[in-house]
Amino acid sequence: MSNRLVVIGAPSSAGAYAPGQEKAPAALRAAGLLEFLSAGGIAVDDHGDVSGFRWRADKTNPRAMNVNAASTVARATAERVASALVADAAVLVLGGDCTVELGTVAGALRGTPSVGMVYIDLDTDLNTPESTQDGALDWMGVAHMLGLEGTVPELAALGPRVPMLRPEQVLFFANDNVEPFERQVIEALGIAEVRLAEVAADPPRAAEAVATGWARQFERLLVHLDLDVLDFVDMPLAENNRRNTGLRFDQLMAALRPLLCAPNWAALTVCELNPDHGESDGSTLRTFAEALADALAASPRWQR
Repeated sequence: MSNRLVVIGAPSSAGAYAPGQEKAPAALRAAGLLEFLSAGGIAVDDHGDVSGFRWRADKTNPRAMNVNAASTVARATAERVASALVADAAVLVLGGDCTVELGTVAGALRGTPSVGMVYIDLDTDLNTPESTQDGALDWMGVAHMLGLEGTVPELAALGPRVPMLRPEQVLFFANDNVEPFERQVIEALGIAEVRLAEVAADPPRAAEAVATGWARQFERLLVHLDLDVLDFVDMPLAENNRRNTGLRFDQLMAALRPLLCAPNWAALTVCELNPDHGESDGSTLRTFAEALADALAASPRWQR
């Protein structure tokens, strides 16, 4: 196992509700993320950005807006993730909206079918273009990974197999905002979940239980971090500005650390960060970058 961390930027808001997330990779670098990682003893290889996309209203595909752009970004991300993982490096993908995760999953699957994904998100992203009218693909990503009925082939067929993941390969972590359609899917497919209230009660314990239990069955563990899981009042970073709900920033970081310390952890994808939110002097983003680097530095893989 390599002690290197490959950083990949996916500057796209193709699947979002509005522009903003496409700025995140550059903003995180400008906030000192790479320097914080290096200071934490991590050997960093910055592989730059894939070609990105700024959200626009897609009137030709109103229920799956910008699907071709989202697919293009995810495919490019998959190529770089696969190349990094074949060299045994760990991967940090900087999104972008949540459709970027489809690329991370597709890339990880090229090396092994034994992939598990911990999906840290207040939402479960199990909607399809048939179950919702708003056309934003960033809350349909998991549905496409699972190949649910009503998903679009441009995204569902990104990986080496369809569906990319089986229900037992997904665990929702800190979810709370679940549409009735999504709840039906979770119950019907038996998808594992550790809901918000349980995580908030004891974040390290909840994460440690996942890392030492459910996650151990897989060769590669992927962690998806949607910053919408944060209470926007406590830490205004996310694209979604839901207030007085979700995890506090310290709770999120306390939960993230045990997951990244799992011996089979392979990739972390950070999504839904809008750099235009937070303090105008950039201090909010810098606080996040430093805390993210600290959580990654805790992984024992760098001490080899």
